[in-house]
Amino acid sequence: MNKIAHIFSWILSPVLIPTYAVFVALWVTLLSFLPVDARWGVVAMTWVITCAIPVVAILLLYKFKVISAPGLNQQKERYIPYVVTALCYLGCGLYMYRAHAPMWLVMFMVGGAAAAFVSCFINIWWKISAHGAAMGGLLALMFRILVDGLNVIDIWPLISITILLTGILGSARIVLNCHTFWQVIAGVANGFFWVFLLT
Repeated sequence: MNKIAHIFSWILSPVLIPTYAVFVALWVTLLSFLPVDARWGVVAMTWVITCAIPVVAILLLYKFKVISAPGLNQQKERYIPYVVTALCYLGCGLYMYRAHAPMWLVMFMVGGAAAAFVSCFINIWWKISAHGAAMGGLLALMFRILVDGLNVIDIWPLISITILLTGILGSARIVLNCHTFWQVIAGVANGFFWVFLLT
């Protein structure tokens, strides 16, 4: 059970969720009419900015013994990685803005950054779930696409799958003793609120 929980925690890591979200945005909205090569280029750049850079930063922090483990399970070790991740989200938003992406996609990144900064602040007292915040943000983006009529295909199957994966991920974090039930719920609510509000 723990092995499965670890797999879901890594596959649905907060540093990978922006890439998944941008992929969804580029394949289910009007943006799907852009050339395939251009879309894959944006997905790749999103991965570099919001995944590769934070992961390298975390590994460097681990190498220099600033943090005790790359998994960031210690509450007091999360501040620097959270801030780095939030800044990378903002950097990706700037990249998209300069690439003339629609403002709702730019603001998705801003919403993600806002959720990360809030998580960092709350983490002073309470270990709120960053995994939950990331999934909440992904779910909020899909609902925003639906509410604003941006989708060109039926997005409900993707929403249903995302809700299911959010539940599985939350359960995984609890099984691994990384978070309590309410820390997971608060994380999801945090991510959903900021992304839905700002996107």
